Amino acid sequence: MKTLFRDRAAQFGFALGLVMIAAVAMAPATFAANPFYFGTWKISSAVVAPWWNDPKTKPDDAEMKTLIGKTIAIQPARTSGPRLFNCDAPSYRVRSFPADSLFQGSFGEMRDRNHLVDPEKVAASLGFKGKSWKTLETGCANEIDYHFLDEMNAAIGLNNYVFFLKKQ
Repeated sequence: MKTLFRDRAAQFGFALGLVMIAAVAMAPATFAANPFYFGTWKISSAVVAPWWNDPKTKPDDAEMKTLIGKTIAIQPARTSGPRLFNCDAPSYRVRSFPADSLFQGSFGEMRDRNHLVDPEKVAASLGFKGKSWKTLETGCANEIDYHFLDEMNAAIGLNNYVFFLKKQ
């Protein structure tokens, strides 16, 4: 009787072990979280970009006004929203950038034109805290990069405006 009980217990333990191994093997596929940038982002506000250097005029605000309040969806196979943001088959890449590389190097170019400009202070004036930030490059023809202030807030540069986005 003891032998039969031990054999059954061993079989149960073996079967339980196999189930646990299978569950662990399947966990990444089943429970994998989407990257933080996937989701719907609302364009909440915009400011004239700090790299705009013509004090007599400001950039045309007509397009800016039409974009405020619109949403952009960043999905695994595409980005969508206002026409300019649509992209099929993006090739996402997240990189970490220092201040002088944000907005495709615009803050670094500001420093190149005037050595008194501090790219970190310019970034801070837009709400960026720290020394480097995640940037999502989409690989799309529109060349829009998403610079993340944190996982719920992002900024993009477009036509001499900085647009701020909030994750919905």
